[in-house]
Amino acid sequence: MFCQMYNCFVWLSALTNIFLGSLVNGSPIKAEELAEKCPNWNYSIEFQVASSRPIWGFYAHQQINRLAVFTLPVEMMPFFKKHISFLADNAVNPDKRRYAVVGEAPRHFIDLDAYSDTSTATLPRYYKEATDRYGADSLALHGLVPWQIQLTKYQLTEAFKQRDVRRILRVAADLGHYIADANVPLHTTHNYNGQLTKQQGIHGFWESRLPELFSTDYDFLTGQAEYIYSPQKAAWRAVFNANAALDSVLRFEQKLTEEVGETRKFGFEERNGITAKVYSADFSRQYHDRLKGQVERQMRASVKMVGDFWYTCWVDAGQPDLRALANYQLTEGEQKEEAEEKKSWLKRLFSAREE
Repeated sequence: MFCQMYNCFVWLSALTNIFLGSLVNGSPIKAEELAEKCPNWNYSIEFQVASSRPIWGFYAHQQINRLAVFTLPVEMMPFFKKHISFLADNAVNPDKRRYAVVGEAPRHFIDLDAYSDTSTATLPRYYKEATDRYGADSLALHGLVPWQIQLTKYQLTEAFKQRDVRRILRVAADLGHYIADANVPLHTTHNYNGQLTKQQGIHGFWESRLPELFSTDYDFLTGQAEYIYSPQKAAWRAVFNANAALDSVLRFEQKLTEEVGETRKFGFEERNGITAKVYSADFSRQYHDRLKGQVERQMRASVKMVGDFWYTCWVDAGQPDLRALANYQLTEGEQKEEAEEKKSWLKRLFSAREE
């Protein structure tokens, strides 16, 4: 995860403040200063457009991984609860890698409307079959998220088999991210940010602004994790269920905008000491009400699905005893390696569609 229209004002304000400060202090502008002003933002040495909202939002992705831990059985709970902060904090890693790691960007979405008759199961559900029909480049162009979930599921199963704690945690966090993305309606269409319907910014509005405002009232008691007999089908089911909600996402926002007008649609709030242009609380509330629990349903589905997949990977690995792994701590060398890797993600080496 990433920019949205209504946060561009925030970024420009932050950059202006830092620039003016540099004139007074006589020191050069540093990207790190922008990050310090807005600690949740992605940024690069080229001062890419930054945002407090990655895909599903930092907040939502972290909450989904955190809540999924509590769906797990007693054999898994102590290990995952011990490392719950890691799983939550690193839930956003795939978004941070989008501009710096080859092949990362397409793993977060699939444009179902780029294919014909997907509802009749003509689109190959397995990656090998899909590449044979369409070619790898064409698939990547329109997104890979259901196939990426299947691949990451295999990787986590192997990590459990090897009892590789560091890899278990890293891959589990990544898997949670891709699953959450698959449950977002706007991750299933070429009109991913309303850019084709004059609704630019709706992506972040739906998946970040609404959860931040209203998710404290959501019911996240989803029940215990269950074994998934067909992970491949589960991944595609999530994508199709999310896509089925797309019409409401776009239509209700468009209709509400026509009713209230642009001036009442937006407002200003203080964020990290900076005045930010945001979707107004009243507009957000009305839109959220019209969706009738849609965001809550998709977040709940994400939480349950993440728990189900983690559990399934553990079972498929032979149910290794995780008690002996619960006290794992990164060594000083591993911590340094992690920090260097994350630092490398700050560089914008590749283009990716802005959401």
